[in-house]
Amino acid sequence: MNFRPGSRDEPEINLIPFIDILLVVLIFLMLTTTYSKFTELKVNLPVADAQAPKTNTQEVVVAVGSDGRYSINRQVLESASVELLTSVLSQASQGNAETVIIISADATATHQSVINVMDAARRAGLAQITFATQQTGAAAARGKP
Repeated sequence: MNFRPGSRDEPEINLIPFIDILLVVLIFLMLTTTYSKFTELKVNLPVADAQAPKTNTQEVVVAVGSDGRYSINRQVLESASVELLTSVLSQASQGNAETVIIISADATATHQSVINVMDAARRAGLAQITFATQQTGAAAARGKP
């Protein structure tokens, strides 16, 4: 019987093959991953550096809220349907095809909400559409109207 403690060799873990496999998996994932180009865009549209608008004979202001609600000439609409927008725009323009529609949309309003207003204006026979924006800080500092 051997009661003397013998020298025990501790097993050694070799990490080099493990690292090699991880690098191969990383390279594989990098080559097969597709990146969306939409995440690269950071768009904040409702700011413009434009001149003061010309005085028009008749204007209809359509406000689009961030929650998708509409207001035409400060009158809030109960429904957000294109048909209701069309009828209210027709009444507000009083049959005048030269009426200018000014869309004042919130910066966080959905694109579809603005398209609904444009579609309603087209159905009402109103072709002149413009967008209300805020001035950039540089334009306000220069004193442009």
